[in-house]
Amino acid sequence: MSLEDALKLARQQDLDLVEVASNADPPVCRLLDFGRLRYLQAKKEREAQRARKTSLLREVRVRPRIGEHDMNAKVRKVRELLRDGSKVKVSVMFRGREITHPELGLQLLKRITEEIEEEGKLEKPPTRSDRFLSIILAPTGRKREKVKEEA
Repeated sequence: MSLEDALKLARQQDLDLVEVASNADPPVCRLLDFGRLRYLQAKKEREAQRARKTSLLREVRVRPRIGEHDMNAKVRKVRELLRDGSKVKVSVMFRGREITHPELGLQLLKRITEEIEEEGKLEKPPTRSDRFLSIILAPTGRKREKVKEEA
């Protein structure tokens, strides 16, 4: 069909002439409502983005001389973040002369790792950067399965 005939037909039906395949010989066009097409494409894109799982890296900072209650609160927060599906970076922040005792930070990180063994696994071993000693924990998914079985 010629371009003029196609445009005339589109105007009669109050639709748009949209090129679907420009690489084809001859190019392929369709009669449709272009506004509706754009709306449907945007809607499909939003659905795809909603379904996409983003893996966030969240950070929890502790100090080497943290109190017992504060430590329990931090561990609870790490568990909560892992259950939400985020990776968690646990950092021990050294200040002043604390930096001369990195073994205290290692003990602290080891204790945290042992306490959240069910919810998360160690993804990256302890690394030191400047005044921080940090590990990265990833969710295991085991806790979610247990919850599903109970339900």
